[in-house]
Amino acid sequence: MQRDDCVVGIDIGGTTTSFGIVDRNGVLICEASLETQAQQPAHTLVSRLQVSIEKLRATLAPQTAFSGIGIGAPNANYYRGTVENPVNLNWGASVNLAELFRQRYHLPVAITNDANAAAIGELLFGGARGMKHAIVITLGTGLGSGIIVNGSLLYGADGFAGELGHTTVDPAGRHCACGKHGCLETYVSATGLCRTVSELLAQRLDPSRLRDVSFSHLTSKQVFEAAGEGDPIALAAFDTTARILGMKLADAVAHTGPEAIFLSGGLAAAGDLLLTPTRCYLEECLFTPYKGKVKLLRSELPEGSGAVLGAAALAWHEMEKVP
Repeated sequence: MQRDDCVVGIDIGGTTTSFGIVDRNGVLICEASLETQAQQPAHTLVSRLQVSIEKLRATLAPQTAFSGIGIGAPNANYYRGTVENPVNLNWGASVNLAELFRQRYHLPVAITNDANAAAIGELLFGGARGMKHAIVITLGTGLGSGIIVNGSLLYGADGFAGELGHTTVDPAGRHCACGKHGCLETYVSATGLCRTVSELLAQRLDPSRLRDVSFSHLTSKQVFEAAGEGDPIALAAFDTTARILGMKLADAVAHTGPEAIFLSGGLAAAGDLLLTPTRCYLEECLFTPYKGKVKLLRSELPEGSGAVLGAAALAWHEMEKVP
């Protein structure tokens, strides 16, 4: 049986690019990945992706048709279809990635950054279904965010709205890769958690298994495992991370008034170690009219496939907006 109710979702990372074919109900029919080869130009990746996507299509029913393509990529501009000054990709100041795909597929193509794609994925296929207002936070090496207002993603005037990771915790704080100091993602991310551990080890005398690990080899997984065993430094690091996250989420609530905030990504896998104290700090810092009203939840998108589903959801969302 022919399937023409599918889109292609593509998640581009500095090391790996994942892609899959997704139906309107958010079912990931099949998926695959390839090395991004970040030093190669963008058109080379697009060419390689087309070959791989067609191989994937060949495993489905004959003449399976695609309705559109959704792409999540670093520093992607939704309005222009461009990827601009990506840190981990050698693509120059700007490349119109959406147009490169349109030239090959002659289909509607939508592009946004990976956190925005995750937010649309949560809205269409995850825990935010039926909600009009929500925030999605992705916690990995950095902190990404997507803000949903009135059922649509907030892009702002230039396409880059919603970058909560680069709001300021401390103007004289940690140096961020963006060039600023004290950005939220330098404290609340897998990398930020490890930096907090390093500071706590220098400040406190508590016994800790983490004292035997050099900073260059320390991972958030090790901190999580140590916290699970009651390690005082690891537990303090999670508490510090939760306090800062709760405080800044309270600020975001004051701006957008979401029904719920969803956490996704590797650091969110810490579960209650992070969510329970963050809920407490969020509630403590909320402006009174919001107290007791905002839910803090883990993403309901499947672990490992959320980025591809989010990119596919972007494609579906854009096509539904067309009269």
